[in-house]
Amino acid sequence: MCYRLLLDQNKAIKHLITGYLVSFFSIFTNSGEITSIKGKKVPLYQGGYNQKILYISGMAMSISKSQNSPAMEIAQAIVEHLSRNSASLFNVKVVPPGWIHIELVDSTLAAWLHCLTVSGNEECSLEQSEQAKSKISVPNRQLTNSLTIFKIQYAHSRCCSLLCTAEKEGLIELDRTNIKSFVSVNPISWLNCDQKLRINHADESFLIYQLVKVVDDLVCADSGSSINWSKAGENLSQAFERFWCNCRIWGEVKIHDPELAQARLGLLIATQLVLRSVLEDKLGIVAPVEL
Repeated sequence: MCYRLLLDQNKAIKHLITGYLVSFFSIFTNSGEITSIKGKKVPLYQGGYNQKILYISGMAMSISKSQNSPAMEIAQAIVEHLSRNSASLFNVKVVPPGWIHIELVDSTLAAWLHCLTVSGNEECSLEQSEQAKSKISVPNRQLTNSLTIFKIQYAHSRCCSLLCTAEKEGLIELDRTNIKSFVSVNPISWLNCDQKLRINHADESFLIYQLVKVVDDLVCADSGSSINWSKAGENLSQAFERFWCNCRIWGEVKIHDPELAQARLGLLIATQLVLRSVLEDKLGIVAPVEL
Protein backbone atom coordinates (compact mmCIF):
# COMPACT_ATOMS: atom_id res chain seq x y z
CA MET A 1 0.00 0.00 0.00
CA CYS A 2 1.49 3.34 -1.06
CA TYR A 3 0.29 5.15 2.05
CA ARG A 4 2.22 2.68 4.19
CA LEU A 5 5.40 3.51 2.29
CA LEU A 6 4.74 7.20 2.86
CA LEU A 7 4.24 6.63 6.56
CA ASP A 8 7.43 4.55 6.75
CA GLN A 9 9.30 7.77 6.00
CA ASN A 10 7.06 10.02 8.11
CA LYS A 11 6.72 8.55 11.58
CA ALA A 12 5.02 11.76 12.69
CA ILE A 13 1.73 12.35 10.92
CA LYS A 14 2.34 16.08 11.20
CA HIS A 15 5.42 15.67 9.00
CA LEU A 16 3.40 13.80 6.41
CA ILE A 17 0.69 16.46 6.19
CA THR A 18 3.24 19.27 6.17
CA GLY A 19 4.91 17.67 3.17
CA TYR A 20 1.68 17.78 1.19
CA LEU A 21 1.07 21.40 2.15
CA VAL A 22 4.59 22.42 1.12
CA SER A 23 4.18 20.64 -2.22
CA PHE A 24 1.07 22.71 -2.87
CA PHE A 25 2.89 25.95 -2.06
CA SER A 26 5.65 25.13 -4.53
CA ILE A 27 3.10 24.56 -7.28
CA PHE A 28 0.92 27.53 -6.32
CA THR A 29 3.81 30.03 -6.31
CA ASN A 30 6.05 28.34 -8.92
CA SER A 31 8.79 28.29 -6.29
CA GLY A 32 9.53 26.83 -2.89
CA GLU A 33 9.25 30.18 -1.15
CA ILE A 34 6.36 32.22 0.13
CA THR A 35 7.37 35.59 1.56
CA SER A 36 4.93 35.60 4.46
CA ILE A 37 6.08 32.24 5.85
CA LYS A 38 9.74 32.23 4.85
CA GLY A 39 11.80 31.19 7.87
CA LYS A 40 8.72 30.18 9.81
CA LYS A 41 7.02 26.85 10.39
CA VAL A 42 3.98 25.83 8.38
CA PRO A 43 0.91 26.74 10.47
CA LEU A 44 -0.48 23.31 11.31
CA TYR A 45 -1.70 21.96 14.63
CA GLN A 46 -3.65 19.00 15.94
CA GLY A 47 -7.27 19.77 16.79
CA GLY A 48 -8.89 18.95 20.10
CA TYR A 49 -10.07 15.45 20.91
CA ASN A 50 -13.38 14.47 19.34
CA GLN A 51 -12.88 10.72 18.74
CA LYS A 52 -11.01 11.51 15.53
CA ILE A 53 -7.57 12.73 14.52
CA LEU A 54 -7.96 16.21 13.07
CA TYR A 55 -5.32 18.70 11.96
CA ILE A 56 -6.08 22.35 11.28
CA SER A 57 -4.02 24.66 9.08
CA GLY A 58 -4.32 28.42 8.77
CA MET A 59 -1.89 28.58 5.87
CA ALA A 60 -4.40 30.03 3.44
CA MET A 61 -5.01 33.00 5.74
CA SER A 62 -1.27 33.39 6.35
CA ILE A 63 -0.45 33.81 2.67
CA SER A 64 -3.61 35.42 1.29
CA LYS A 65 -2.29 38.98 1.63
CA SER A 66 1.11 38.30 0.05
CA GLN A 67 -0.54 36.34 -2.78
CA ASN A 68 -3.28 38.96 -3.25
CA SER A 69 -5.95 36.25 -3.19
CA PRO A 70 -8.91 35.59 -0.86
CA ALA A 71 -8.12 33.11 1.92
CA MET A 72 -11.17 30.99 1.08
CA GLU A 73 -10.04 30.70 -2.54
CA ILE A 74 -6.54 29.60 -1.55
CA ALA A 75 -7.94 27.19 1.04
CA GLN A 76 -10.20 25.60 -1.57
CA ALA A 77 -7.24 25.18 -3.93
CA ILE A 78 -5.25 23.50 -1.14
CA VAL A 79 -8.14 21.15 -0.39
CA GLU A 80 -8.43 20.19 -4.06
CA HIS A 81 -4.67 19.57 -4.22
CA LEU A 82 -4.76 17.35 -1.14
CA SER A 83 -7.78 15.44 -2.42
CA ARG A 84 -6.04 14.72 -5.73
CA ASN A 85 -2.59 13.90 -4.45
CA SER A 86 -2.78 12.43 -0.95
CA ALA A 87 -3.67 8.84 -1.95
CA SER A 88 -6.89 8.94 0.13
CA LEU A 89 -4.92 9.51 3.33
CA PHE A 90 -7.24 12.23 4.58
CA ASN A 91 -10.66 13.80 4.39
CA VAL A 92 -10.23 17.53 3.87
CA LYS A 93 -12.56 20.50 3.90
CA VAL A 94 -12.55 24.29 4.10
CA VAL A 95 -14.00 26.05 7.14
CA PRO A 96 -14.60 29.84 7.02
CA PRO A 97 -12.80 32.20 7.06
CA GLY A 98 -10.13 29.99 5.49
CA TRP A 99 -9.20 27.17 7.85
CA ILE A 100 -8.28 23.81 6.33
CA HIS A 101 -9.50 20.80 8.31
CA ILE A 102 -7.57 17.60 7.59
CA GLU A 103 -9.04 14.46 9.15
CA LEU A 104 -7.22 11.13 9.06
CA VAL A 105 -9.17 8.20 7.66
CA ASP A 106 -9.07 4.82 9.40
CA SER A 107 -6.77 3.21 6.83
CA THR A 108 -4.18 5.94 7.43
CA LEU A 109 -4.30 5.42 11.18
CA ALA A 110 -3.99 1.66 10.64
CA ALA A 111 -0.89 2.17 8.48
CA TRP A 112 0.62 4.51 11.07
CA LEU A 113 -0.02 2.02 13.87
CA HIS A 114 1.51 -0.74 11.72
CA CYS A 115 4.70 1.29 11.34
CA LEU A 116 4.94 1.71 15.10
CA THR A 117 4.19 -1.84 16.15
CA VAL A 118 5.52 -4.41 13.67
CA SER A 119 9.13 -5.62 13.44
CA GLY A 120 10.95 -4.53 10.32
CA ASN A 121 10.04 -0.88 10.90
CA GLU A 122 12.69 -0.19 13.52
CA GLU A 123 14.42 2.21 11.15
CA CYS A 124 11.42 4.49 11.68
CA SER A 125 12.53 5.29 15.22
CA LEU A 126 11.00 8.13 17.17
CA GLU A 127 14.01 10.37 16.79
CA GLN A 128 14.07 13.98 15.76
CA SER A 129 15.67 15.00 12.51
CA GLU A 130 19.20 16.39 12.56
CA GLN A 131 17.66 19.81 12.04
CA ALA A 132 15.59 19.41 15.19
CA LYS A 133 18.48 18.04 17.23
CA SER A 134 20.63 21.00 16.25
CA LYS A 135 18.16 23.31 17.98
CA ILE A 136 18.67 21.61 21.34
CA SER A 137 22.08 22.18 22.86
CA VAL A 138 21.59 20.05 25.97
CA PRO A 139 19.32 17.10 26.85
CA ASN A 140 15.88 18.13 28.02
CA ARG A 141 16.00 16.93 31.63
CA GLN A 142 13.17 18.87 33.21
CA LEU A 143 12.75 18.91 36.96
CA THR A 144 9.77 16.73 37.57
CA ASN A 145 7.60 15.65 40.45
CA SER A 146 8.75 12.17 41.48
CA LEU A 147 5.16 10.91 41.59
CA THR A 148 4.63 11.98 37.98
CA ILE A 149 7.78 10.14 36.93
CA PHE A 150 6.64 7.04 38.79
CA LYS A 151 3.27 7.13 37.00
CA ILE A 152 4.99 7.24 33.62
CA GLN A 153 7.42 4.47 34.56
CA TYR A 154 4.59 2.37 35.97
CA ALA A 155 2.55 2.69 32.78
CA HIS A 156 5.60 1.68 30.73
CA SER A 157 6.37 -1.36 32.88
CA ARG A 158 2.68 -2.34 32.92
CA CYS A 159 2.60 -2.35 29.12
CA CYS A 160 5.70 -4.56 29.08
CA SER A 161 4.23 -6.97 31.64
CA LEU A 162 0.93 -7.31 29.79
CA LEU A 163 2.70 -7.93 26.48
CA CYS A 164 4.88 -10.64 28.03
CA THR A 165 1.79 -12.31 29.48
CA ALA A 166 0.04 -12.17 26.11
CA GLU A 167 3.03 -13.75 24.40
CA LYS A 168 3.16 -16.59 26.94
CA GLU A 169 -0.52 -17.28 26.27
CA GLY A 170 0.00 -17.30 22.50
CA LEU A 171 -2.03 -14.17 21.80
CA ILE A 172 0.86 -12.41 20.08
CA GLU A 173 4.42 -13.16 18.94
CA LEU A 174 6.96 -10.53 19.90
CA ASP A 175 10.32 -9.71 18.37
CA ARG A 176 12.68 -9.12 21.30
CA THR A 177 15.85 -8.58 19.27
CA ASN A 178 16.13 -5.28 21.10
CA ILE A 179 15.60 -6.14 24.75
CA LYS A 180 14.03 -2.73 25.42
CA SER A 181 11.55 -2.92 22.54
CA PHE A 182 8.35 -4.87 22.19
CA VAL A 183 7.24 -5.17 18.56
CA SER A 184 5.01 -7.71 16.86
CA VAL A 185 6.52 -10.25 14.49
CA ASN A 186 3.31 -10.39 12.45
CA PRO A 187 1.06 -7.61 11.13
CA ILE A 188 -1.88 -6.73 13.35
CA SER A 189 -5.36 -6.67 11.87
CA TRP A 190 -6.28 -3.07 12.67
CA LEU A 191 -9.18 -2.85 10.21
CA ASN A 192 -12.37 -4.88 10.04
CA CYS A 193 -14.03 -6.14 6.85
CA ASP A 194 -15.55 -2.69 6.31
CA GLN A 195 -12.08 -1.08 6.46
CA LYS A 196 -12.92 0.59 9.76
CA LEU A 197 -10.71 0.47 12.84
CA ARG A 198 -11.55 -2.42 15.16
CA ILE A 199 -10.51 -0.26 18.08
CA ASN A 200 -13.31 2.31 18.26
CA HIS A 201 -14.09 2.49 21.99
CA ALA A 202 -13.86 6.07 23.29
CA ASP A 203 -10.87 5.23 25.48
CA GLU A 204 -9.09 3.50 22.59
CA SER A 205 -9.64 6.56 20.42
CA PHE A 206 -8.35 8.87 23.16
CA LEU A 207 -5.21 6.76 23.60
CA ILE A 208 -4.55 6.94 19.84
CA TYR A 209 -5.09 10.70 19.96
CA GLN A 210 -2.48 11.03 22.70
CA LEU A 211 -0.05 8.73 20.87
CA VAL A 212 -0.30 10.81 17.69
CA LYS A 213 0.20 14.02 19.67
CA VAL A 214 3.29 12.82 21.54
CA VAL A 215 4.88 11.28 18.43
CA ASP A 216 4.39 14.59 16.60
CA ASP A 217 6.18 16.36 19.46
CA LEU A 218 8.94 13.75 19.59
CA VAL A 219 9.72 13.84 15.89
CA CYS A 220 8.80 17.24 14.47
CA ALA A 221 11.60 19.75 14.12
CA ASP A 222 9.56 22.72 15.30
CA SER A 223 8.88 21.27 18.75
CA GLY A 224 12.26 22.43 20.07
CA SER A 225 12.70 22.27 23.84
CA SER A 226 9.44 24.00 24.74
CA ILE A 227 7.49 20.79 25.31
CA ASN A 228 6.71 19.89 28.92
CA TRP A 229 7.75 16.26 28.56
CA SER A 230 6.77 15.21 32.05
CA LYS A 231 3.25 16.50 31.37
CA ALA A 232 3.17 14.84 27.95
CA GLY A 233 4.24 11.54 29.48
CA GLU A 234 1.73 11.90 32.30
CA ASN A 235 -1.11 12.60 29.85
CA LEU A 236 -0.19 9.52 27.81
CA SER A 237 0.10 7.33 30.91
CA GLN A 238 -3.33 8.51 32.08
CA ALA A 239 -4.81 7.73 28.66
CA PHE A 240 -3.29 4.25 28.95
CA GLU A 241 -4.86 3.75 32.39
CA ARG A 242 -8.29 4.74 31.05
CA PHE A 243 -7.84 2.34 28.15
CA TRP A 244 -6.69 -0.52 30.36
CA CYS A 245 -9.57 -0.05 32.82
CA ASN A 246 -12.28 -0.08 30.16
CA CYS A 247 -10.98 -2.12 27.20
CA ARG A 248 -10.46 -5.78 28.02
CA ILE A 249 -8.01 -8.10 26.30
CA TRP A 250 -8.51 -11.36 28.16
CA GLY A 251 -11.66 -13.29 29.09
CA GLU A 252 -14.51 -13.13 26.58
CA VAL A 253 -12.63 -10.79 24.25
CA LYS A 254 -9.73 -13.21 23.91
CA ILE A 255 -12.11 -16.13 23.31
CA HIS A 256 -14.69 -14.56 21.03
CA ASP A 257 -12.79 -11.75 19.31
CA PRO A 258 -9.06 -12.54 19.23
CA GLU A 259 -8.41 -9.96 16.48
CA LEU A 260 -9.75 -7.22 18.75
CA ALA A 261 -7.58 -8.54 21.57
CA GLN A 262 -4.53 -8.41 19.28
CA ALA A 263 -5.37 -4.87 18.15
CA ARG A 264 -5.54 -3.79 21.78
CA LEU A 265 -2.19 -5.44 22.38
CA GLY A 266 -0.93 -3.41 19.43
CA LEU A 267 -1.93 -0.26 21.30
CA LEU A 268 0.15 -1.51 24.24
CA ILE A 269 3.14 -1.92 21.92
CA ALA A 270 2.74 1.63 20.61
CA THR A 271 2.25 3.05 24.10
CA GLN A 272 5.33 1.27 25.44
CA LEU A 273 7.47 2.57 22.57
CA VAL A 274 6.33 6.17 22.95
CA LEU A 275 6.60 6.19 26.76
CA ARG A 276 10.12 4.77 26.51
CA SER A 277 11.09 7.55 24.11
CA VAL A 278 9.73 10.19 26.48
CA LEU A 279 11.43 8.69 29.54
CA GLU A 280 14.83 7.92 28.05
CA ASP A 281 15.26 10.46 25.26
CA LYS A 282 13.50 13.49 26.76
CA LEU A 283 13.60 13.08 30.54
CA GLY A 284 16.86 11.15 30.75
CA ILE A 285 15.28 8.55 33.04
CA VAL A 286 15.28 4.77 32.82
CA ALA A 287 12.21 3.12 31.27
CA PRO A 288 11.81 0.00 33.45
CA VAL A 289 10.51 -3.23 31.97
CA GLU A 290 9.32 -4.16 35.45
CA LEU A 291 8.95 -2.41 38.80
